[in-house]
Amino acid sequence: MSAPAPGPDITPRVDGDVAVRTTGLRKVFGTLVAVESLDLDILRGEVFGVLGPNGSGKTTPIRMLCGLLEPTAGEATVVGVDVARDPDGVRRRIGYKSQRYGLYDDLTIRENIRFYASMYGLRGRDRDRRIEGLLDDLGLRPRRDQMAGTLSGGWKQRLALACATAHEPDMLFLDEPTAGVDPASRRLFWEWIYGLARGGTTILVTTHYMDEAERCQRLGFLSRGHLIALGTVDEVSHAFGQPTIEDVFIELQRRDEDLEAAGRGPAAPGRDRT
Repeated sequence: MSAPAPGPDITPRVDGDVAVRTTGLRKVFGTLVAVESLDLDILRGEVFGVLGPNGSGKTTPIRMLCGLLEPTAGEATVVGVDVARDPDGVRRRIGYKSQRYGLYDDLTIRENIRFYASMYGLRGRDRDRRIEGLLDDLGLRPRRDQMAGTLSGGWKQRLALACATAHEPDMLFLDEPTAGVDPASRRLFWEWIYGLARGGTTILVTTHYMDEAERCQRLGFLSRGHLIALGTVDEVSHAFGQPTIEDVFIELQRRDEDLEAAGRGPAAPGRDRT
């Protein structure tokens, strides 16, 4: 069973209501240019997908936007906060779920959520109300007293999502959030994401699942640290002259492999593989 397609009630993007803005964002590790001249706007309430082959630079911009990694050059703001000048301010306003779960194995499901809610300043009845809501919304209540270390991958992903949203962030970053997850958990995940977007939360998600990419309102394709395509599913497919996003991904991966062997730059749309 695959995740449902987004319904028409997903929060529409509103011109000028920018949640994320990057200008000339660059990150260099020694001689490796991980991100080069990234210019990007993501609007409030948008579900934005980031795709690219392994090593294309998907995780690095997320870490910079979360205030976890200092840019080498350029500027970036997240929900109006400058990531370089006030990384702590950014982290207070966002939720971040990495490819690792970030859970405490010796705490129960409820205790993990309580810990993260407390870390973000929730106290008393507000915290308890939020915990109870997350247990219900993400189907965690039947296992609320089970130790996190004994959970399967799908249940850990649900719990990690609950922890990342315990403080009701304005912006949510999700790095490969459904990798290794069963179909039921994937469906629940996307239903939850759509609900957050309808409420005005901005979502940035990286994924290798093409059916999930097609459920994002817009996509950005990265190749060797460069943003080479940006737009809706149809716009990106057209830019590469391919019928589907999956075909775009396969073609991009082929070009990247050829360019890596030749020591050349990013695999831009229409660029010859020779």
